[in-house]
Amino acid sequence: MSSEPLQAVILAGGKGTRLRPYTTVLPKPLVPIGDVPILEVILKQLARRGFREIVISTGHLSELIEAYFGNGQKWGLSIRYVTEPRPLSTAGALSLITGLHDNFLVMNGDILTTLPYRALYNFHVARKAAATIGIFAQAIEINYGVVRTRNGDHLDRFEEKPRLNHFVSMGVNVLNRSAIRHIPKEKPMAMPDLLKKLQQKKERVLCYKAAGTWFDIGSIEHYQIAQDYFEKHHAQFGL
Repeated sequence: MSSEPLQAVILAGGKGTRLRPYTTVLPKPLVPIGDVPILEVILKQLARRGFREIVISTGHLSELIEAYFGNGQKWGLSIRYVTEPRPLSTAGALSLITGLHDNFLVMNGDILTTLPYRALYNFHVARKAAATIGIFAQAIEINYGVVRTRNGDHLDRFEEKPRLNHFVSMGVNVLNRSAIRHIPKEKPMAMPDLLKKLQQKKERVLCYKAAGTWFDIGSIEHYQIAQDYFEKHHAQFGL
C-alpha cells in the first residue's frame, strides 16, 4: 500500500434541478441532512476513515461551498477547490484537477450511505484495478402490470406490479490515476462513459458490493426519505 495520505475527490458542481426549490438558493451539497449539510456528513465520514486530502469540484454557487467548508481544518482535513468553467459531468471534471494520487476516491456530493469508504479503497488497491465501482442492491418497483408476450402478439404471462432487484451504481468509485488519460481535456464526460472506455481498452474494472444503507438525495422524494431515515438511525452513519 502507498504511504500517501488517502485522497478523495467530491463532485459538487451540479445545479440540483430536481431538488428545487431547495437548490434555488443553496448548492445541492449544502442541503441539510439532520442539522448539517449532506457534504459535511460525507466529510466527517471520510475523515473518520483516514482520508485527509479532499478536492471539491464546484460549479453552481461554488462560493457558498467554499465559504462554508474553507480549508477543511475544522474536520481535520486539507480541502482545495477546482471550479468548472462550464458543466463537465462526473468524469470530465477530473481533467481539471492536478496532484491526483496514484489511487483516489471520487464520489458525488449528494449521497447518504454507510458504505465503508476505506474498505472500498483497499479492495481497489489490492486488486490493482484501473477503476472500482461501488454498487448497491436496489429493489425497483414497477407500478404497472407488466405484460410478457411470445410469438409477437400472444400473451405469455402477466406480472402485477413486479419488484425487480438490480445492482445500481452508488456514485462512489475509486480510480487509478492512469484512468485520467482517457478523459478529454476540459470536455464533458460522464463517469459511465469513462468506465466503458476503460473496459474497451481491456483495463481492469471491478465492482465492490456494498451492504448497509444508501440514499441518493437527488430528488425531493428521495431527499425526504433520507431525512426520515437519518433522524431515526443517526448512529449508523458513524459521525
